[in-house]
Amino acid sequence: MSKKPASNAPATEATEAKGATGASAGTAAALLPGRLTAAAVLTALEGLALAGLGVYMLFVGVAGDPDSPQQAETGGVTLLALAALPLIAARGLRLGRRWSRGPALITQLMALPVAWTLWTTGGAMAAAAVGLALAAVAVVALLVNPTATEALGIGPGERTR
Repeated sequence: MSKKPASNAPATEATEAKGATGASAGTAAALLPGRLTAAAVLTALEGLALAGLGVYMLFVGVAGDPDSPQQAETGGVTLLALAALPLIAARGLRLGRRWSRGPALITQLMALPVAWTLWTTGGAMAAAAVGLALAAVAVVALLVNPTATEALGIGPGERTR
């Protein structure tokens, strides 16, 4: 058996510490309940849909022939800014961060009136309205579930930080 040189010991300890940190982060994500992961995925999909619509509106405002290019560009930038909320919340949910539940729930509560507006326009928008409403209700149900709240450290027995 041979010993490692003393000069390599600090580097080895630093490498082991990095590995332990990475492993604990991966383990924490693996320990999250499926409900929380599903809520994170649905919230991220909503954020990506908003971002995609924002990019489309910007593209139409710049390269297309909208009625009002300035309005299309402003709408696109607004949608991109709004897409940040669900995307950040989804990342927080996936990492098991306690703070992320609030923004995720707010996103869903904002989605319900949008779904209603899409429903009242009818046509192909009715299908989008049903999908959006189902996703919003599903995420709310997943986030208020006791398993998810416990995983996030939220509940009657928990102290606020």
